[in-house]
Amino acid sequence: MTPLNILYQDEHLVAVHKPAGLLVHRSALARGETEFLLQRLRDQLGKRVYPVHRLDRPTSGVIVFALSSAVAGLLSEAFSERQVEKRYLAVVRGKAPESERLDYPLREEDGTRPKAEMPAMPAMTDIRRLDSVELPVQVDRYPVARYSLVEARPMTGRRHQIRRHLSRRGYPIIGDAKHGKSVHNRFFADQMGAPRLLLAATYLAFDHPLLDKRVQLSCALDDTMIALFNQLGWAGHLPPDSARTPPIATPSALQAL
Repeated sequence: MTPLNILYQDEHLVAVHKPAGLLVHRSALARGETEFLLQRLRDQLGKRVYPVHRLDRPTSGVIVFALSSAVAGLLSEAFSERQVEKRYLAVVRGKAPESERLDYPLREEDGTRPKAEMPAMPAMTDIRRLDSVELPVQVDRYPVARYSLVEARPMTGRRHQIRRHLSRRGYPIIGDAKHGKSVHNRFFADQMGAPRLLLAATYLAFDHPLLDKRVQLSCALDDTMIALFNQLGWAGHLPPDSARTPPIATPSALQAL
């Protein structure tokens, strides 16, 4: 089994690139599954790891684990209090807006009871179109097909938030079987070599819970999305693997600037 790509590790936490299609941990919705990111990382490191946030199964990209329950509590609080900066890249149908804030309340989709019975919770996602392409092929009812590369920054953490927000705005993510459009999903699977959800978590930034530094993590795309970006002329938007840990700026340091 190919080792997981570790983006950052210290004595308190570890960040890795989660492959698309891999569940983070066991859940009631994962009956019959035998492989999980948490167990693979635990076996690779030879020590226990603690989840602090989640990525959907089909989403690839950067995810952080704590190496103790105490640090897990601190990091989980940072995520729940919206103190973590998150960025995603998505390939969507159509020419997306240059920039826009999507502010649509969302009902929980956890399978415990019908979604209609769940309360609508506030949800916000900032989106920005990085690039777009027009292909001379008829995929749907138009003689050409337009697609965009979108950067999404979720301000809240609702389940499937980016997928649901972009779909509601009219720009569903390619490969999204639930919220997308099957004819475009099939085109990318059959003709573009991309048979998966084209959504990747590419950036995380947060204050380290115990050390006086800011952790800034960039995660490269997987082979499927790299090949697609090259096909579409978007290679200039490919993110690198990198980890930066500058000191946290104190109020006095900010004044000096």
